Parts: sequence; C-alpha cells; structure tokens
Amino acid sequence: MGRFTLSIHVPLLVFVVLSLSLLVSVAYAADDSWVTLEPMPTARSGLGVAVVDGKIYAIGGGTWGNYFGTNEMYDPDTNGWITKTSMPTPRSSFGIAVIENKIYCIGGYTDDEETKINEVYDPATDTWETLTPMPTARYALEANVVNGKIYMIGGHTGDPSPYLDVNEVYDPTTDSWTTKTPLTTEVGYYASVVIDNKIYIIGGYGSNLTQIYDPETDTWNNGASIPTVVDSASAGVTTGTMSTQRIYVIGGKQDLDAVNLNQIYDPETDTWSTGTPMPTARYGLGVAIVNDVLYALGGKEGWIGSPISVANEQYIPSGYIPEFPSWAILPLVIIVMLGAIIYKHRLKRLTFKGHV
Repeated sequence: MGRFTLSIHVPLLVFVVLSLSLLVSVAYAADDSWVTLEPMPTARSGLGVAVVDGKIYAIGGGTWGNYFGTNEMYDPDTNGWITKTSMPTPRSSFGIAVIENKIYCIGGYTDDEETKINEVYDPATDTWETLTPMPTARYALEANVVNGKIYMIGGHTGDPSPYLDVNEVYDPTTDSWTTKTPLTTEVGYYASVVIDNKIYIIGGYGSNLTQIYDPETDTWNNGASIPTVVDSASAGVTTGTMSTQRIYVIGGKQDLDAVNLNQIYDPETDTWSTGTPMPTARYGLGVAIVNDVLYALGGKEGWIGSPISVANEQYIPSGYIPEFPSWAILPLVIIVMLGAIIYKHRLKRLTFKGHV
C-alpha cells in the first residue's frame, strides 16, 4: 500500500509545483521592460508630475518659449486622461510635492523670469489656492517631502547667474518658510527623491554627484557618483513592496542631446547599475510611480527646434511582483484544488483495492 500512496503523492506534488511555477513565471514575465501607453493630450516639457490616490497629475510645463498651467490627470487603471482645472500661474521647471493628498507647485520659470510663487491644488475639489511664496525665486529645482515639510533645494536664477546652494523649507501647517544648511555643491536641473527620510540630489548640470541631505541632523554627505552625467533627467524610487527599493534616474540631456538612459541606484549598497533604456529619448520629462511601476511623461526629444513629447511610457522594474487581482489567481487555485481532490479520490480507491 505504501507504494500506491507514494505513486499518487509524487504526481500531485509535481502538479502543484508546476502550477505555482506558472504563477511565478507570469509575475516575472515583463520585468525590466517598457510599454507605451496613451499619450498625454498636451505636449510639454518641464512639467511637474505627482500622484494622489493612484492617479497621476501632469501639471504645467511648456514648449519653446511658451508656458502652460495645463493640468491633466492620468488613470493607470483605464489608460485614460481627464483635463482638470489649470494651475493659476503658467510655468515650467518648478518643484512639485504631495502632502495630505494636496499638490504643491513651487517656484519655476514663467514669462522669461524665475518665480517664487507657491500654489496648492486640491484634487478632491479641483481647486487651487495661493500660499506664502518661497523666499528665493528660482527654477530648475525639485521639491521633496520629509515629515510633512517641503524642502526646496538648489536651482537657478537665470543666465548668466550661477546655480544655487539654497535650502529653504516650507511648513504647510504654518504657511511659513525657514532656511537650512545649504548644498555642499550648488546645482540645478538635477533629479531627486526621498528614501528613509533622506533627500537624494543626483546629477544636474555639470555634476556627477549624489548629494544626500539628512533633515534630522541638517547635514550633507555624498553617495557614489552617477555613472553617466546627465541634467534635466527625472527620478523615481520604488518602495520595496512590489519591487526592490531602488532609485531610477530616467532620461536626461548630455551635450545638448536627449538620452534614453535608465540609471539605477541601490541605496543599501551605494552602487549603480543600468536597466533597459526608455523607448523615447528625452529630457525635461516627469516621472511618477504607482504601485512600484514607473511612468515617464513628456519632455523634449532634443535641443532647440526638436519635438516636444507627448510620450507616456511605463517601466516595470526588474524583480517586480505584481499584486494579482483575485480573478487572476482564482483559476489557478481552483485547478490545484481540483487536482488535489481527484488524486485524493484515486488514492482512496487504490487503497481500498490494496486491502481487497
């Protein structure tokens, strides 16, 4: 009888393993790859991109010498766009950040000059409000949130002025600004993200540095330099939930040419690697992340006179494990359960015959 039992259990085990292997293979099938999605309705570069409730808001930006307040919302679930209330002050190259589901747009360039304007958008009511302006007017900077405060670091004040090392912090609860320790090396047109409450300032015009700011101690230090120097790139960081935690620096400009680079930084090991390049080379683009999937939007495809992009390209990081909906997993579960029931029934029959 032991031989009969073993002969039944082995096929059952093989069946279960193959079924689970199929599920895993589906999960990993599309990692480190790009997909082209529904393009933005309005072509622009220097736009701000933010995520609220799983929806991506593409705000502002411009073309060659024109500045927009355009506010378009993308829904990854439907692959569709909806136009929302425009930003009151049309501009590009500003900082954008989200706190408590409200989108703050600060600084930027408009009407051929830098601005210190601070406007906030509430997606729930589709309305805008003007707040206390940033102390130093500038553009070519990013906005980062740590512990409910917005950090506006570096940037530019217009040719032939130099790039800045300024570090100014906005507190939405008091609608006020304070000044913190400046950058070690001034820079603008950099890429930036937050990991573990530390702000990473990566690359930028003429810089290969990875400058790391700790708001808790108000101090700076450097990480490993980015392998390929780019400015006007955009960055996003995965959470480590559905993909390993990494910083992705996408696209950018090098010697006046748009590039399609995908440079990946591991904060744990302080090392860089590369991923599959973005399909459309561009700079001045925006990058958003929803459920550890990257979306690269808009940008310029080259120097003066080159096309302004409407591209919306999605990147699945390496090692990505999607959150399967119940309907996708259910068929496999049913198959495995049916297989187990059938084999168990056969086992009983063979066991009975063995006794006879």
